[in-house]
Amino acid sequence: MSGLGGLNKTPNGVVLGMVQLQLPNVVTPDDLAAQTDRICQMVGKARRNMPTMDLVVFPEYSLHGLSMDTNPEIMCRLDGKEVQAFQKACRDNRIWGCFSIMEYNPHGNPYNSGIIIDDRGELKLYYRKLHPWVPVEPWEPGNLGIPVCEGPNGSTIALIICHDGMFPEMARECAYKGAEIMIRTAGYTAPIRHSWQITNQANAFCNLMYTASVCMCGSDGTFDSMGEGMFVNYDGMPLVMGSHRPDEIITAELRPDLVREARKHWSVENNIYQFGHRGYVAVKGGAQDCPYTYMQDLVNESYRLPWEDQVVHTDGTSCGFDAPTRSYRGEELPTSVTGARSNVRES
Repeated sequence: MSGLGGLNKTPNGVVLGMVQLQLPNVVTPDDLAAQTDRICQMVGKARRNMPTMDLVVFPEYSLHGLSMDTNPEIMCRLDGKEVQAFQKACRDNRIWGCFSIMEYNPHGNPYNSGIIIDDRGELKLYYRKLHPWVPVEPWEPGNLGIPVCEGPNGSTIALIICHDGMFPEMARECAYKGAEIMIRTAGYTAPIRHSWQITNQANAFCNLMYTASVCMCGSDGTFDSMGEGMFVNYDGMPLVMGSHRPDEIITAELRPDLVREARKHWSVENNIYQFGHRGYVAVKGGAQDCPYTYMQDLVNESYRLPWEDQVVHTDGTSCGFDAPTRSYRGEELPTSVTGARSNVRES
């Protein structure tokens, strides 16, 4: 399946490299420029290290570090020089790349965004993290849904970020839109190790979908990220597990064609199909209603837990942030992405 980590690539394979990047400390625009250059150098290293690699993936916070600094001077824009540098690195090295940026938001807090760039330097996917790791993270909640895109060698790829992966609905949405490979980038620290592993496995198994996940690694003098890159097969079994070594690139060959085959031919545990066709042995086509109260309430914007009034942490004041005064505004798309969205397949 992994072909010695992608060294022996097969005609239907897609080789991914997950970079357990050393955690940086970025405070000034000069720091940001230096870290941008370092990431671009790592793109070249990935290509030289493995000529068969199709896509190199950098973790969440790889550009900005874990300081949670919202200083506008170090925030990125989609048409800014950092993204342009990533595009050039992908184009020069003829490799796809997945990158993390903290994105300037003129209407509120920055977005925690992820992008995928193809080997011609074109933006193929643009995603804003839907579920910031509250109350620790100050980022604006994402408002563009969960896109998928056509990736290398005819694959279909989705990207989620860190805490997103703790919600099973995120992976289900990726698979429902056709993703065969779900990338998950993160900045997690060691206390999350077990949750990280089991959710990466569950997200794969429940959706017949590869998961390819990676965290930042090492220490910035204050925080310690755990590395822990991992590839999980569509049946939930780990294929490759990373270490805690900073800047290690773990690799695997994935076979999207086998995902497509499993989704068509599996009977038991074909959960992504059976979720919408309950009990098809007893009733023709299975039951296709929505028996889940929480889903109905979310659609009606009336989601409320039985213990809602007893929840202690409902804003970021426990982590030093001011209580918010703005309400969620829905989709606010930057003008610089209008053309790029035509390259993003959402269904």
